[in-house]
Amino acid sequence: MAAGDFYQALGVPRTASQDDIQRAYRKLARSYHPDVNKDPGAEEKFKDISEAYDVLSDPDKRRRYDAFGPEWRSVPEDVDPEAWSRARAGAGAGRAGGPWGRAGGRRTAGQGKGFRFSAGEGIDIDLEDLLGGMFGGRAGGGFGAVAGADQEAEITLSVAEAYHGGRRPITIQGPEGPRTLQVTIPPGVTDGRRIRLAGQGGRGSDGGRAGDLYLVVRISDPRYRVEGRDIYVPLPLTPWEGALGATVAVGTPGGDTKVKVPPGTSSGRRLRLRGRGLPNAKGAPGDLYAEARISVPRQLGREERELYERLAAISDFNPRKGTP
Repeated sequence: MAAGDFYQALGVPRTASQDDIQRAYRKLARSYHPDVNKDPGAEEKFKDISEAYDVLSDPDKRRRYDAFGPEWRSVPEDVDPEAWSRARAGAGAGRAGGPWGRAGGRRTAGQGKGFRFSAGEGIDIDLEDLLGGMFGGRAGGGFGAVAGADQEAEITLSVAEAYHGGRRPITIQGPEGPRTLQVTIPPGVTDGRRIRLAGQGGRGSDGGRAGDLYLVVRISDPRYRVEGRDIYVPLPLTPWEGALGATVAVGTPGGDTKVKVPPGTSSGRRLRLRGRGLPNAKGAPGDLYAEARISVPRQLGREERELYERLAAISDFNPRKGTP
């Protein structure tokens, strides 16, 4: 959603706090996650809100997005936001018939190929100095050099890989054949987040710098389901554990732990383990939810059958009572 608005995607104002952004994302993720929403447009919507959350939940990315808007990824790190705004405003004024003609610029005496424009208030800005890095410009070389295009690929991680992070190889198919890169996975990376590999994108021309490669994280795991930083795992229970309560072991990406099952637990109940979700280097970690699944034995021994028959005879419990 390069041309979209990340704040609109999450339904929050630009003044929203980090907690507001996290709450909005969790609410939307639960509604549009492809595992629970089968609408044809749900998956694309989920990708949009995940991308928005990835940017707005990171203070550095959010600062650059607020400063430069949809073009924030392509603006060099050392560009001053105020100078950028003045440059854009000045260029726009020129195109509208400003003092420097349609291009809004003029060559400066003694500067050779230097290209400058007025940003108002008597300020002249060298457009090549300001924006040359975006186009691979070389000192004194004007705009002949063209930077390589940024590229995008997906990287699929298990929940354990996303939880612990680390180094792993990834093979990218390019115009010149496959190439293998070593990627550093930050601990606690979330689905939809982009990992930037500087200079690993398309090649520039005429000496222009190479573009960047952005790896879009996709978390896929047969055992776990992930929503934001929260992790969901099935918790198989026997009928008597659900009825009487128990303390049982549950596997998490951070290692096995135990969860207390309250008496009267039915299938579908979620037991929360605070802070056991994906870690967060810049805030609170997610939670892990063990989802109760009551299982019965496929075959019963003689005594087991007798006990179940006796329970059926003396119990007046009817889970269907009151349902349509």
